[in-house]
Amino acid sequence: MLDNRLAIQPKALPDAGDALDVGMSVIDAIENRRSIRRFLPEAVSRGTIEKILTAAARAPSGTNFQPWHVHVVVGETRERLSRAVIAAAEAGERSDEYAYAPAPVPEPYLSRRRAVGYALYSLYGIERSDYESRKRAMLRNFEFFGAPMGLFFTMEKSLLHGSWLDCGMFMQNVMILARTFGLETCPQQAWCEYGRVVHEQLNIPDTHVVLSGMAIGKSHQSAPENSLISERIDVAQFTQFHE
Repeated sequence: MLDNRLAIQPKALPDAGDALDVGMSVIDAIENRRSIRRFLPEAVSRGTIEKILTAAARAPSGTNFQPWHVHVVVGETRERLSRAVIAAAEAGERSDEYAYAPAPVPEPYLSRRRAVGYALYSLYGIERSDYESRKRAMLRNFEFFGAPMGLFFTMEKSLLHGSWLDCGMFMQNVMILARTFGLETCPQQAWCEYGRVVHEQLNIPDTHVVLSGMAIGKSHQSAPENSLISERIDVAQFTQFHE
């Protein structure tokens, strides 16, 4: 029999307050989420991001580890970090936090990567052979695509694969919840290619791994690159029903 003295009472979440669309359906929030690559410069308040992170922390985690840590960057810190990472990128001083994909990338994943990349270059108006323009487009990652706020997600290196899953679910919550506040996001693993610089600029301890960055702000709705909707394969292609 459960000892009620040990039961954990759920903590009430803060009132959404300045949420713009608390009635947004879950399916709409998920299906219409996309990675935004040009943001408006309008500031995101500390109160808003705290509400998003508080609700996102209801993400499940194995045996309630809650392994995620978040670094929020704005203002001069954001500018300083951007300058430092762009300088490292232009100097070829790459320092990967971890291997994101196998090398070489096998099929069908390579074709999917190329398809979304070529579609994005087309919206930018960049020819595939224009490597200098492609490089400049890539470097916009490190300006948070103009977003006024960036988030960095870390966890302790000593934790194992289960905690990576937990942090991914937490990040997904952040991206979906942001939409109820009229905000959009772009998860940016590209920052992890210059992990050493991110560690140094944000004083992230060496005992932590930087999992991903994320731009967050209001979408520049008329920007062509924000019209990109990446394809998804059909359910029948990734699902088996065992009956």
